Amino acid sequence: MAYNKFTLDKVKEQFNLTVDSTLSLFQTVQPVMVSARLTETLAEFTPLAVAINTEKARSELIVAPVLAELRKATSNQISLFSGTTLNVDPKQHLIGVCDFIISRSPDQYVLTAPLVTIVEAKNDNVTKGLGQCIATMIAAQYFNEKKKSPFPAIYGATTSGTEWKFLKLVGQTVYIDAEIYYLRELGKIMGIFLHMLS
Repeated sequence: MAYNKFTLDKVKEQFNLTVDSTLSLFQTVQPVMVSARLTETLAEFTPLAVAINTEKARSELIVAPVLAELRKATSNQISLFSGTTLNVDPKQHLIGVCDFIISRSPDQYVLTAPLVTIVEAKNDNVTKGLGQCIATMIAAQYFNEKKKSPFPAIYGATTSGTEWKFLKLVGQTVYIDAEIYYLRELGKIMGIFLHMLS
């Protein structure tokens, strides 16, 4: 069973997780300025991605440009991986491909700890990807521990490109943000990602 086979119930049961979905995790995070280039790119490609309406299209035409902008905003001090295999523990089914992985390491050629954020692209309902996203966040947590580079929290996001739902994993507690953010709030979304990396 790969990451995409995990439902929220399954991941909670298998990893004995506590889930809290009552908090607005990023309420105090301030929006940041977004480049004109990203604004123009998304204005052009978002309608196309929505019309195609596949995870691949939304991933390539909306999510990837947003995350590339994030890398630029950090002066390339993070690394960004797309479609990368993260096989951590086959016995626990923590295997498979992640849509996007963000590492605090600037090494762009090798997946290096600490892994900080996992982003899963969905073509419709962002809540459908919660189980998969949490499973990959647990894998990132294990990866960091094995590499002796633990990070206080692992973050995740499920997104349709136009809607973004954020998560936070601390120990065995998963916090699912009570809010859904929309692409028109791009400055806030970018601010949240920068907060995750700080």
